[in-house]
Amino acid sequence: MNIILLGPPGAGKGTQAQLLVQERDMIQLSTGDMLREAKDSGTEMGKIVADVMARGELVTDEIVIGLIREKLDGDRKGGFIFDGFPRTLAQADALAGLLAEKGESLDAVIEMQVDDETLVKRIVNRAEEARAAGKPVRADDNADSVRIRLMEYYKKTAPLIGYYHAKGQLKSVDGLGAIDEVRGAIGSLLG
Repeated sequence: MNIILLGPPGAGKGTQAQLLVQERDMIQLSTGDMLREAKDSGTEMGKIVADVMARGELVTDEIVIGLIREKLDGDRKGGFIFDGFPRTLAQADALAGLLAEKGESLDAVIEMQVDDETLVKRIVNRAEEARAAGKPVRADDNADSVRIRLMEYYKKTAPLIGYYHAKGQLKSVDGLGAIDEVRGAIGSLLG
């Protein structure tokens, strides 16, 4: 089974992906994790990623697709969870082409729906609790930065909701429920 988790920053995609990894033996393909892993790998692709990142530039869609291609060539286990990719319509098209090339398909796209202001409060409260406990906190986990990140999501990634709806692959869950409630809702959708 191959799925995409869609939703704004802080919606809980990473948490739910980890639960799916544990429960269904799926492989989480997080763009950020793949880039860090590639940078440190010493492979040809890794050297390209390290060079781009060292210059402070964003990696191209071609590089990210190349990293995903490498992962799809590896162990399949229970399938793949795309977390943080695709982010744009061009990336969605590239992913569809890559999956077709590999004889794979996308089984579901799960949108984690959230109320923006509730999400902002959730992220800011989580950051305040972490700070109070002496844990590291993202510098941009404040209300203004979260709203800017949400705006970027709506401008670039939200069009994917219509894209996957038109393909009949979109399913939605309430992303603001308790972790176990969201996990149960996703499990019901996946069967």
